[in-house]
Amino acid sequence: MNPLSKIAAVGAMFVALGGFAAAPANPSPTTSPIRPVVAVPTSASQTAGGAVASAPTSAHPLTAEDVAAYFDGMLPSEMERADIAGVVIVVVKDGQPLFERGYGLADVKAGRPVDPDTTLFRPGSISKLFTWTSVMQLVEAGKIDLDADVNRYLDFKVPPYDGKPMTMRQLMTHSAGFADASKDLFPPDLQHLKTLGQMREVTMPARIFPPGTTPAYSNYGASLAGYIVQRVSGERFEDYVAQHIFAPLGMTHSTFEQPLPKGWSTNMSKGYRTASGRPGPYELVQMPPAGALATTGSDLSRFMIAHLQDGDYQGQRILGAKTAEVMHGLQFQPVPHLPGMALGFYQEPANGHRVIGHAGDTGLFHSDLHLYLDDHVGLYISLNSAGTGGAGSLGSGLRTSVFRGFTNRYFPAPKAAEPATWANAKADGQTLSGYYIDTGRSEASWIRIRSFLLGQTKVSSDKDGIVTISSYRGLNHQIERWREIGPLQYQAIGGASRMAAVVREGKVTLIMRDDYPPVEALQPVPASLSAAWNLPLLYVSGAILAIGALTWPLAAIIRKRYGHSLELSGRAAALYRLSRAVCCGYLAFGYLWYWLLSRGGHASSSSDGIVRLIQLLGVVCVVGTVAPLMDVATVFADPGRGRWAKVSSVAIAAACLASIWFAVSLRLITLNIAY
Repeated sequence: MNPLSKIAAVGAMFVALGGFAAAPANPSPTTSPIRPVVAVPTSASQTAGGAVASAPTSAHPLTAEDVAAYFDGMLPSEMERADIAGVVIVVVKDGQPLFERGYGLADVKAGRPVDPDTTLFRPGSISKLFTWTSVMQLVEAGKIDLDADVNRYLDFKVPPYDGKPMTMRQLMTHSAGFADASKDLFPPDLQHLKTLGQMREVTMPARIFPPGTTPAYSNYGASLAGYIVQRVSGERFEDYVAQHIFAPLGMTHSTFEQPLPKGWSTNMSKGYRTASGRPGPYELVQMPPAGALATTGSDLSRFMIAHLQDGDYQGQRILGAKTAEVMHGLQFQPVPHLPGMALGFYQEPANGHRVIGHAGDTGLFHSDLHLYLDDHVGLYISLNSAGTGGAGSLGSGLRTSVFRGFTNRYFPAPKAAEPATWANAKADGQTLSGYYIDTGRSEASWIRIRSFLLGQTKVSSDKDGIVTISSYRGLNHQIERWREIGPLQYQAIGGASRMAAVVREGKVTLIMRDDYPPVEALQPVPASLSAAWNLPLLYVSGAILAIGALTWPLAAIIRKRYGHSLELSGRAAALYRLSRAVCCGYLAFGYLWYWLLSRGGHASSSSDGIVRLIQLLGVVCVVGTVAPLMDVATVFADPGRGRWAKVSSVAIAAACLASIWFAVSLRLITLNIAY
């Protein structure tokens, strides 16, 4: 989900309703440098707009020839449409690479094609699978206990949550309770890049959930596990993975080193927002175990084969068979009847087949890895561009279309009768209705604006109990409609996606869908922060502040034009002017937050000085709110002031108080700006 379109609303509402509009981040190009290799029609499993049609009843043969025909027919045209420069895709089967191919360009300007054997891509959080595999090697060696307090392995202390310690199993299932942390995740240069050995210097995110209860994705948690690997093994994390995973698997084109080793840059793919735009720089990752891997499609095939064969690759073993089985098995299921977490991998729906996988995203590269465990098949795809129309997005982009299309083509679902609507659908729909926030969120500092104001999801139900969830959209980017088919279990109308909820003592605690990774869920928002009243309050107060700010100079211009002077004097005139100045201050305060977030500066500590200046303006406005409050008293005490003066003074004072509420509830003014 791209937050910028939502962030723009803040600036717009603080300035005036409709007063500002943000330009699209990725305007559609008129031309694209990518051209289709062949003009083969898209597979029948894909409908117009990228939506996946009903699964066929008979499978295509999973052969190199059929896979080549399928992807040759789909990917080049989809890449051109979405303005994606290059893609690498790999399929393995029965312990061997079945299909490895690069599409498009690794370097648009140089015309260098993507080569699955030599072209390096950045698979983002798929890097975590190497971290988790390293952990399981040390578990197998008896050096790490999955259920011991992690403080046993650290040289700093992770405080308990309500007296409960954090364990490695919770880190591996993203249930340790950490809030999201994004600051300096992608440092701008090597000077801001810390080594893993400096882990204790990295600000630990707040723990906002009891351990082992709530899914909340954490890059910090994965890096903490990598730091434990480094301390327990006595080897640098980068060296440990190279020695104990890359070397036995023959992954000679893979590294966690940052910057890349000397001579490797020649094979590194450029990363793009769009193929028609300029390439971005090599993305540095502050916490290497969470996402610093650079690798090729061919190397990833070896890793997939090893896991599909319970740790063995051509006689070289990276895990014992029993250890691999434990790692691949269900460990944490936040919502019954839906996929859950294995150890590091997560379960995925695939027409009844047992599939685990992981996605990975940097700012420029977007990747997916899927293991069909019982079928001994693996699928890996990586894009070197975000593309247009959400092509690189998790859950609704090209890679999701590839996974679903591949699954439907080679592992089709059997025909099944349409399930009946659950008898209690109307009442359950009313129970679910309300506003929700993601569990994968930050509650520190002003980043709360994303989840607690602009990122809320609205769940509603119609008279028949059909549920809609504003953030749950299909591959066609349309909001899906859900019909209850069992107690608090739903199926997308016209699709196969499932959704379910957990209700305790009549209150919803979690909502999740099966085709999104089970590392996050929806959780009811506290009533005090609900968008049901906070957003209207934002709109109204923003409009009042804008009117107050705009009418101040307009009135002065009109008075000057007709030779009139301000009828107020002394204290009344001073409070009138100060009140309008405070309106201008609050508008600037809101707009500056919009400006900062929209330019991406919020992600780096290099913007801390700007943040402090914006917060200083906010403090001035909060203190200055005394003026509008005093103005109300002055206006009502003067019998000569008219109705408009009274109404406007009360409205401005109320809008300023509302602005203070947003500054406090969204933590726009805090001593600590860690996030």
